[in-house]
Amino acid sequence: MTSFRASIVRAFTGAYFALIDRKRTDVRVMRRRWDLLGSVLHTAYGVTVERTQVAGLDAEWLMPDRVQEMGLLLYLHGGAYVMGSCATHRRLVSHIARAAGIRALLPEYRLAPEHPFPAALEDSVDVYRSLLRDGHAPQDIVIAGDSAGGGLALATLLALRDAGDKLPAGACLLSPWLDLAGSGESLTTRATRDPWFDPSDMPMVAAYYCSADRLHEPLVSPVYADLSGLPPLYIQVGSDEILLSDSTRAADMVRAAGGEVEIEIWPGMWHVFQAFVGQMPESRAAIEGIGDFIRRTLTPERGSES
Repeated sequence: MTSFRASIVRAFTGAYFALIDRKRTDVRVMRRRWDLLGSVLHTAYGVTVERTQVAGLDAEWLMPDRVQEMGLLLYLHGGAYVMGSCATHRRLVSHIARAAGIRALLPEYRLAPEHPFPAALEDSVDVYRSLLRDGHAPQDIVIAGDSAGGGLALATLLALRDAGDKLPAGACLLSPWLDLAGSGESLTTRATRDPWFDPSDMPMVAAYYCSADRLHEPLVSPVYADLSGLPPLYIQVGSDEILLSDSTRAADMVRAAGGEVEIEIWPGMWHVFQAFVGQMPESRAAIEGIGDFIRRTLTPERGSES
């Protein structure tokens, strides 16, 4: 059952999104507004922020004061490939880092439409390889992302696998956008239930990232990829979002390929509901689940004892 707080958050955010005319609003204006909003949000208690550069990109280290586990989290922010930054995602990632008890790296990859595909993917691959060059072992890294960042995380795994790189220990995908071609059934079945998104807006948003003839490419839309040979995946998605079938199809494909995947479909939740940690209990519970997966993935022997 959806909490009262979640119902309030859903109503207010849904009303806000209903006022946005995506066909007339400049993405650069939306980008600045989201950055401004994010800049006033507080990080999780006990997590310090350190600005840095990785692979030529601005980034932040989010470091809990009680780091109990080895390893690190590489987090790729969402924002439809056209928005998002350390400012917009610092708070969410700080809570995940604290729940997992590890450091998190949050890079600012290049954004479309100024930098269309494959710029973001090139950046994420470069950041991962830079971590390895700095001495971090692949088995000590978990990669994660939300929305477009979730799609980018999975595309990064595919690009690394195909290039013969050693893969990280696992990946967490939060409401991932995995099908920019928009062929999933939930675009129809959840169209009236999704409080934020209208399916008719998706082609326009996808066009900022790449041309229509590339929407089915596996590194653009990983639901069209061979999903074999990947590390364990953990997916969280809301039952009411139009991108639900992106997650369920990917999970089915990983299982069919013999891979390991956990998927949680949260009743009554919407896109990246985890971002509202502190406002509603569902977000806190979801982040605790992410932290548990990361700890189990990085220290499997400890997870088997708990």
